[in-house]
Amino acid sequence: MSDQSTEFLYKYLNNASPTGFESTGQQIWLDYIKPYIEEQIIDVYGTAVGVIGPGQDYKVVIEAHSDEISWFVNYISEDGYIHVRRNGGSDAAIAPSMRVNLHTAKGVVKGVFGWPAIHVRDVAKDQVPKVHELFIDVGAAKKDEVLEMGIHVGTVVTFADGLDELNGKYYLGRALDNRMGGYMIAEVARMLHENNVKLPFTLYVVNAVQEEIGLRGAEMISRRLKPDLAICTDVTHDTQSPMYNKKEQGDLKCGSGPVICYGPAVQNNVRDLLIRVAEEKKIPFQRQAVSRSTGTDTDSFAYSTEGIASALISLPLKYMHTTVEMVSKEDVQNVIQLMYDVLLSLKGDEDFRYIK
Repeated sequence: MSDQSTEFLYKYLNNASPTGFESTGQQIWLDYIKPYIEEQIIDVYGTAVGVIGPGQDYKVVIEAHSDEISWFVNYISEDGYIHVRRNGGSDAAIAPSMRVNLHTAKGVVKGVFGWPAIHVRDVAKDQVPKVHELFIDVGAAKKDEVLEMGIHVGTVVTFADGLDELNGKYYLGRALDNRMGGYMIAEVARMLHENNVKLPFTLYVVNAVQEEIGLRGAEMISRRLKPDLAICTDVTHDTQSPMYNKKEQGDLKCGSGPVICYGPAVQNNVRDLLIRVAEEKKIPFQRQAVSRSTGTDTDSFAYSTEGIASALISLPLKYMHTTVEMVSKEDVQNVIQLMYDVLLSLKGDEDFRYIK
């Protein structure tokens, strides 16, 4: 990991990139990978694609998503308090007492999710707050003052926490789901360039938007690119900490390697290729089974057009959709290495059909 990679990681992770408003993050990402690609594609909703080896018959995608969960301003009371609704799977349980940034045309306005003090609540009857009970305080005494700040219904709100490190082993912060994925695919592009690799196929490095509200960016770009193969990366739950049930959620652990997924959307021959490469290169990995869908952009690619051979490499993550998401530094490097080695293993004429 170079100094330039580290600088990019912190800049990219500390930038807000809420669903539907990903453009600043996409610009940071594109600026980093431009030296390592030959062309770029930007679609109308903001999905960004770096193209390596354009114009070849066989087409491969490596993909992550760029958006983070957030909130929308939904109502401003006459006494200056701001009420919200979700943008993606934001967790009302963690919101009280959190610092937030409200992103306005005039710039960022700071605020907090306020909450009544413990002294005035009936603690015995405390429950997880409902979204409609949450409110943001920006230090305004009346609605007009809020409006003067540039805040209005539809203003997007993100938690203020940034990237940090823990015990020398973990990255820690908000939105590691899944901007860590965007970092990892960018690093694959860097490694290909710096090692002077000439791939026998066109590679699309795809950073998709709007995953958190239904895999929408991947749905759009998959139809445009029509690749022969898609290898997606996202996060999955570390199940070791208290309150997880391994019988229900599997036995997955940060630090034990990338997670290779089994499920209907995952093309079995592609999955087996990932496993074979991991074993040959001695990259530790874990296995996960899903039910009807992976819940990631893999589903959009798999079922796009006439069907795209797709597989999923997941990064184990603690405390998903909180501001203290955690991933193992070692796992991050192993996901990058596995994607890189899989690309090197391809000849550019693979036919993954079960029956030929």
